[in-house]
Amino acid sequence: MKETEKKFLVKNDEYKLQAERVHHIVQAYLNRNPNRTVRIRINDAVGFITVKGASNTSGMSRFEWEKEIPIEEARELIKLAEPGIIEKVRYVIPSENGLRWEVDEFLGENEGLVLAEIELPDEKTTFEKPDWLGEEVTGNPKYYNANLSKT
Repeated sequence: MKETEKKFLVKNDEYKLQAERVHHIVQAYLNRNPNRTVRIRINDAVGFITVKGASNTSGMSRFEWEKEIPIEEARELIKLAEPGIIEKVRYVIPSENGLRWEVDEFLGENEGLVLAEIELPDEKTTFEKPDWLGEEVTGNPKYYNANLSKT
């Protein structure tokens, strides 16, 4: 139940040509405490509740627990969320060794922001960086979704 990922800004839209799937995501936070966030997400027509712990010192890894919930419950829980709903389009792009990139184009108040992340088996895993990747922002709280829902 540990999540390990790297996060990058995206410098162009070449990733769209490589996408194997595209999803519409709406998410909100019941709790944005930096030591434990509780998120409700609707990914297309599927609901999820997710609990995340604080990041480690590198900003790459943290505890994550996620459970699918009925879509109706997700919609009701979003109504109870703290102010600031995130809406985004996610492009899923295959990478080597069974890894995959998830590129999020933010809508609404964060429109224009595009972030890519790759989930890794561990912090020592190496991976190929596509040409469309920009600056690495792993561990930068400015780019945590919980913070993007506020600012």
